[in-house]
Amino acid sequence: MSKAPPTRKPAAPPPGCTLDINDPQVQKAAILIQASYQDHRSRKELREKGPLRELEPLKNVVLLECSAAKLTCSVSAFPDPFIRWGKDRKELRNGPKYRYVFKDPDVVALVVRDRELADLSQYSINVSNPFGQCSDSARILGEVPAKIQKGQDNTKARNGATVTLIAEILGEPAPDMGWAENGEDTEGDYRMFFEIDSTSTTLTIRQATLEDSGKYEEFVEMDHPSLAWMWPERDPQTRRPGRSPGRVGQTTLLHLA
Repeated sequence: MSKAPPTRKPAAPPPGCTLDINDPQVQKAAILIQASYQDHRSRKELREKGPLRELEPLKNVVLLECSAAKLTCSVSAFPDPFIRWGKDRKELRNGPKYRYVFKDPDVVALVVRDRELADLSQYSINVSNPFGQCSDSARILGEVPAKIQKGQDNTKARNGATVTLIAEILGEPAPDMGWAENGEDTEGDYRMFFEIDSTSTTLTIRQATLEDSGKYEEFVEMDHPSLAWMWPERDPQTRRPGRSPGRVGQTTLLHLA
């Protein structure tokens, strides 16, 4: 049977030290010294980090098929801030649908699960602590299959005229756009060129000749071809054999006389 270890006596204080740690006044002084040190450390960290600020802003994200959406930003704050996420001016509670994520040292994020059409909206973040606050916002966008919203009607023009063919485009993210002449992609030059903006593409033919008569195809192409045919109104959109499955187009006949 083992014996209990002998009780150790507290070490004697160093020579010349007459403090009694059980003295209430000594204990009070120790608490004040410790609090003073903590305040100093807090002031030091506050000076190093500076006032509450956003290091990396929120950015719009696209909600892809079979995935959750994640809004992320980076903030610098001391002491630790209070984070509130909102949607359409209503606060979002941390839970199964909306999950608050915190990553050291400064990254905060909102994960939106179980995607649905109502998730495509404006989201905001508000960050606050006793020394200030900051806020930012971004949108969750839905992926819209590429489509020629409105193609150019068949066109007749006179020899030597300037001809413009215009097509309105639909797609999110913005798809690649282009034109083809009689089955060959148009690279463009000083006489025949095309311009692109966010919702349309325009082909311009200067000093058109009889040889410019033919079939012109305005086409769009997106990075996710599996979604290119989700749009119900496919006709008269065409996908040409040998082309990328994400490429859809519409043909315009140009006749010069």
